[in-house]
Amino acid sequence: MGIFKYVRIDWRQVVALLVLTLLGAATEMGLPTLLARMIDNGVAAGAQEVIVSVAVAMVVLTLVGCVASLASTVLSARISTRLAADLRSQIFRRVQSFSSADMDRFGTASLVTRSTSDVSNVQMFVTMLMMIGVMAPLMLVAGVVLSSATGGRVSMVLLVTVPLLFIIAGLIMSMVSRLSKLMRKRLDDLNRVFLETLEGVRPIRAFGREAYEVGRFGEANAAHAGVAIEQGQLMALLMPVVGLIFGFTTTGVLWLGSGFVVEGSMEVGALVANVQYVSMILMSIMMVSAVIMMYPNFSACAGRICEVLDSEPSIKDGAGSLADRTSKGKLEFQHVSFQYANAEEPVLLDLTFTCEPGTVTAIIGPTGSGKSSVLRLIPRLFDTTLGNVMVDGVNVRKYRLEDLRSLIGYVPQKNVLFKGDISANLNWGDAEGNEEAWRRALAISCASDFVAEKDGDVHAEVAQGGSNFSGGQRQRLAIARALMRDAEFYLFDDSFSALDMRTDRTLRENIRRELGDATVIIVAQRVGTIIDADQIIVLDDGICVGKGTHRELLASCDMYREIATLQLGEQAVVDELRASQGLPAQGRSKKAAAVPAQAVEGGER
Repeated sequence: MGIFKYVRIDWRQVVALLVLTLLGAATEMGLPTLLARMIDNGVAAGAQEVIVSVAVAMVVLTLVGCVASLASTVLSARISTRLAADLRSQIFRRVQSFSSADMDRFGTASLVTRSTSDVSNVQMFVTMLMMIGVMAPLMLVAGVVLSSATGGRVSMVLLVTVPLLFIIAGLIMSMVSRLSKLMRKRLDDLNRVFLETLEGVRPIRAFGREAYEVGRFGEANAAHAGVAIEQGQLMALLMPVVGLIFGFTTTGVLWLGSGFVVEGSMEVGALVANVQYVSMILMSIMMVSAVIMMYPNFSACAGRICEVLDSEPSIKDGAGSLADRTSKGKLEFQHVSFQYANAEEPVLLDLTFTCEPGTVTAIIGPTGSGKSSVLRLIPRLFDTTLGNVMVDGVNVRKYRLEDLRSLIGYVPQKNVLFKGDISANLNWGDAEGNEEAWRRALAISCASDFVAEKDGDVHAEVAQGGSNFSGGQRQRLAIARALMRDAEFYLFDDSFSALDMRTDRTLRENIRRELGDATVIIVAQRVGTIIDADQIIVLDDGICVGKGTHRELLASCDMYREIATLQLGEQAVVDELRASQGLPAQGRSKKAAAVPAQAVEGGER
């Protein structure tokens, strides 16, 4: 099975387990032979010493078997537990190497299921395989041989019942196998709906959609339960069928054997031993059947795990190094086009621009125009479809991912904080960060004040997801985390949207003053956030429709002028245009005058 190539197996433990299993099987199969000797040589002959000696031997054999069985159970549990731990570790490492496109291909819910439930099912099967799957076939073969040796013609009953049992088990297994794969898919759907409900609990409550979500979860739950019930019904057929055949076989052996005993061609002890061997044979078949019934589920789970482990990351390390750079802090997009997997149209089309060291470049445009996609291409969260992204004169595809990303401080659109404390979250930007570096990053990001008010200061607790901070506080902590890194490039993906105007302005001034020769790229929706940028790129449906400073774009780009007019007011735009021509302003816009000062200096959202 391909899944075992990903795990470390201690073959010494496996050999020890086989030895213990053989010992346990031998003790099991030896008991009927001793029983037959006790009856024929002891009870029938009235030899008390034979009865006692055989009884002592049976007790010793039973104790040896119990010890061997206990040891093999402990050893098999240890082997399977280590195997499951290795699989989870391998899945986690592989997922860490996935690009965003790879993550989208599998889906979060499916990856969670594969690393938890699927691994647990594999562990359970391996445990059963080592505990029963090895011993039962040995007992089956030995039982057939010993039954034939002691029972002679009586054992002919097995020629009918054993093949019949295997045929029935094979038919049921083939039907269960199909349902096992379907059930894993239904479990993925169930987990996906549950995760979506947990992540979207606020809008669900705000819009009063609790009943709808309960219904949606109920449908997914019912679909999963339906497949599970159908699978369970098929599996439940096996045990009654095996029990029925078990009863008929025992009856047949006793009926034939009693006739042979009466005619004197068979000893009573041999008949009793043969009945015991037949019982062991049928019990072995039942145990093998139980393992076989688990195989379809194991096969489906193992296949899903192998899909993850066999999947090569779509974004791989290049062969270059930081020593290959021909400049520092320079970023170039050269005729870049980008299209997401399964998308009908490209999100970026023939985009070309250059960012020089020590400058601030802003990207603005309508929702869905591809602004965030531009930033994702720089650290290679995705790769371009066409064109090149050049960092310090080298194509980003040629860098080792670790080297490339060490040059970048990135603040994604969704601010994720991790459970722990503030200092631990800041050290994601620099694992060697100290208190001086923390204070500097918090000061630049305007986070010092609210952090100082927390119980514990920089060691204040951060709940899962940063839920004990407001949106603006999470945003500033995410910015501080990026600023902890001594980077050449700082990427801010709509990272000022939750800040009030005053904090926004102060933070931008701090970045200008403190980041020195670093190249800063800001994706924003507000014109006020990017008004003083050295270069503003205006995107519309992935196409660059304007490039220049704020005043240049007001004069040359209709879309930018429209956005500025909506946000700043028509009179403010007119005054800016007149100022760019050296003409005096006509006066404060009525719209601006109507906005009270406290709205401009208002609190965080």
